[in-house]
Amino acid sequence: MLSAALFDFDGTLIDTTELIHQSMRHAAKEVLDRDFPRETLLANVGQPLPRQMELLIGDENAAGDRFAREMLETYRVHNEAHHDALIEEFPNVAESLARLKGAGISIAVVTSKRRFSVDMALATFPALGEVVDHFVAMEDTAEHKPHPAPIFKGMELLGNVPPEDAAYVGDSPFDMAAAKAAGVTSVAVSWGAFTEDALRAAEPDHLVPNLDVAVDILLSLKAGGAKPDSNS
Repeated sequence: MLSAALFDFDGTLIDTTELIHQSMRHAAKEVLDRDFPRETLLANVGQPLPRQMELLIGDENAAGDRFAREMLETYRVHNEAHHDALIEEFPNVAESLARLKGAGISIAVVTSKRRFSVDMALATFPALGEVVDHFVAMEDTAEHKPHPAPIFKGMELLGNVPPEDAAYVGDSPFDMAAAKAAGVTSVAVSWGAFTEDALRAAEPDHLVPNLDVAVDILLSLKAGGAKPDSNS
């Protein structure tokens, strides 16, 4: 039975899609003098930023490492300057997570964001920090999503929860790949940066339209009433 719920952060609990898009677009324009399509700039959201920059530039670029470093710094300056104006919270997030806490389910956030960026978001939405037991940030593991290491770290912090008693909720195919590799129930949410088609292709155990439905599924899993292979 479910005893731990782990959540992605960007695109799952906080709406940063436009902030990420604008920061990526600015960095690409400043460093590469290119204007990529929105879907290209968001294609690797969910992985650490340095990796996103590498993938956007491509292996064939001889100056790739230098451009990736410059883009990363340019992105961060823009992101931090516009953070408070563009970041949004999805509706009823703290209340929904409180439902899980009330049922005795432990909660961790597992994200590819830097700890600094997590703290910035929590300064804007302090109620989230009150309902989450632990945060796993980019610096906490050597490997990152889609590798399962961050999820394993979250399960460790929540008391060495076994995979069969945990679920991971996220908005990207990388989240679903990490959940599957960790052996936990995978719940994809359709309000983030990726389309439902992209999420279905990742074959999550559940695909949900809003956080209330995600919480209902998690509570049902705790009660033993939902099958891991069902799709909502």
